[in-house]
Amino acid sequence: MTSPILFLIFNRPDTTTIVFESIRAAQPPRLYVAADGTRKSKEGEEEICSQVRQIATQVDWPCEVKTLFRDTNLGCGKAVSEAITWFFKHEEMGIILEDDCLADQSFYGFCDVLLDKYKNEKSVMHIGGTNFQPTGTLFEDSYYFSMYSHVWGWASWRDRWTKYDFFLESFDLSQALDQYGQTSKVKKYFGKRLSQVKSGVINTWDYQWVMSIWRYHGLCITPNINLVSNIGFNEQATHTTSNMRWAKVTTSPIDTINHPSITERSTKKDDYTFHEVYYKPSRIVEKIKNKIKSVLR
Repeated sequence: MTSPILFLIFNRPDTTTIVFESIRAAQPPRLYVAADGTRKSKEGEEEICSQVRQIATQVDWPCEVKTLFRDTNLGCGKAVSEAITWFFKHEEMGIILEDDCLADQSFYGFCDVLLDKYKNEKSVMHIGGTNFQPTGTLFEDSYYFSMYSHVWGWASWRDRWTKYDFFLESFDLSQALDQYGQTSKVKKYFGKRLSQVKSGVINTWDYQWVMSIWRYHGLCITPNINLVSNIGFNEQATHTTSNMRWAKVTTSPIDTINHPSITERSTKKDDYTFHEVYYKPSRIVEKIKNKIKSVLR
């Protein structure tokens, strides 16, 4: 492979070991390793984080290694977004992997090819590795264009990341989604998420990334088969604590990359993604709440 990798780690030696072995097999020419600082309130975390940092830097192939190891804990939102900014200060383009995102080996070549192909096509802002579409469907093209930036293994360019806005202070969600012709249901759902991000209820960085993409009417590449599996669904995770149906989804290789003939968003696939990945979990929660209210009444 030719692309550099940013490896985001923290306190999970088991998943870090597995993902690092995948990176080792790919042998990137440059590896950036970033880790948030330990939380003083968590007994024994300093020793675990130190172990994880050692695991993630055991490079035994020709590779330049750079590290960003924090002394204080910034939290998921700031730690990850600032690490990505640090990465792109050094690199024009590259791949980002978190410590629970296990990539098929073809994912690295997939990113290599598409980072080069679309480096001058500014409307394409994100290359994802995860696919949430129904399995068993055959596609002529190897990927499609989406409005959703799945971040379980992804790649981008420095000039796209400069458009990232962590605070989204002057962001008009409705105006941004109008560019994609989105429904009131989509606006309502993500409007709630935007409020939660701004108020600090959700401590994250990735909602800000997809909304920054929307601000510039950007497109995201999604492979037509799943290339990355999230292996981090457990009680130690920050966000993936429940055994969702997206946990440890099987990956398959892309051997030959067939490019779409036009750079245009797939509205049909995006509609499926919204209702199955984003909106469907919230509907289940609402049904439970309504059932509880009914019982209480």
